Amino acid sequence: MKLLVFHIGADRYGLRLRDVVRVVPLLELKHLPLAPEAVAGLMDYHGRAVPVIDLCRASGLPSGEDFFDTRIIVVDYRTPEGASHALGLRAERVLGVLEVDAAQLADSGVRAAPFLGQVAGDADGMLQLVELERLLPAALRATLFQTADQGGERAP
Repeated sequence: MKLLVFHIGADRYGLRLRDVVRVVPLLELKHLPLAPEAVAGLMDYHGRAVPVIDLCRASGLPSGEDFFDTRIIVVDYRTPEGASHALGLRAERVLGVLEVDAAQLADSGVRAAPFLGQVAGDADGMLQLVELERLLPAALRATLFQTADQGGERAP
């Protein structure tokens, strides 16, 4: 399987390439007052307001530094109910695409964060999968993707 590899802090993580819509350079985001800690802001993506999650903050770390290769990964996020939403993920040091044989992946044996999946090792060290469908807790999903029947305006 092909993975987009990036850093959260000092560690390498991978996101299945099939979940990635586009990788864009880091750009200025609209700050959202009173937003949850993990929300970096809103980006304009082809005329649509798209929420951006800071992967470092979502992982319990301080916001990462801005590097030359810090990017926003635009993904097609699907809620457990099946709704599809554009979502930006601010990722430190996006390294590129790596082919990983599914047979190399193994359970990490640790359930530190619900969105962390299997791990694989290579010459550069350990790489852990980010399970996109488990990235956002229910309360954050409700905040980011309100619908008209929830009393808010329809989100992107």
